[in-house]
Amino acid sequence: MAKLIPLQEPLPVGSYGKRSNGWWGLLTLIVTEGSLFGYLLFSYFYLAAQTQQQWPPDGLPRLAIPGINTLILLASSGFVWISEYCLKSKKIRSSIILMAVAILLGTGFIMIQLSEWNKKPYTMITDLYGSLYFTITGFHMAHVVVGIIILSLLLLWMMLGYFDDKRHVSVSIGGLYWHFVDGVWLFVFATLYLSPYL
Repeated sequence: MAKLIPLQEPLPVGSYGKRSNGWWGLLTLIVTEGSLFGYLLFSYFYLAAQTQQQWPPDGLPRLAIPGINTLILLASSGFVWISEYCLKSKKIRSSIILMAVAILLGTGFIMIQLSEWNKKPYTMITDLYGSLYFTITGFHMAHVVVGIIILSLLLLWMMLGYFDDKRHVSVSIGGLYWHFVDGVWLFVFATLYLSPYL
């Protein structure tokens, strides 16, 4: 029978190794999810080349708000990276603050994206473009929400003292997922917002 850990001791979150099972599991997830995004973006370009309708139907997309939102998401990724660096450098308080800022920026991205969705003159069922636009951005948004949940749990565990300069692989794994989500957005942004100008 397994021995129960007393509540007074910190939970063993993560492992001491650099390449834990969680790291390999996340790498597998990234390859799988990256492939799904690749299929979606390929579908966008393929169907854009086949359709007779104006593409995008409401004219060239505005770049200001999505561009700012892209910078917000990239800044969030930077804060996660610096937070992990501070944790490894025994600056726990700074790491906690930086992770909280990253979560706020990620939440800001979600709010701006929802606002942009509400301003679109089409819906997911209006036409082919609307279906692709909302499927691709919605799929990405689901990943952002999962990322925010992961970062929030990491922040909570940091505040409870579960991580330090030796035990931080969970933060590295969670950060890697967040960097993946941010990196994918660059491809989504380039596809939906920049490619119509080419």
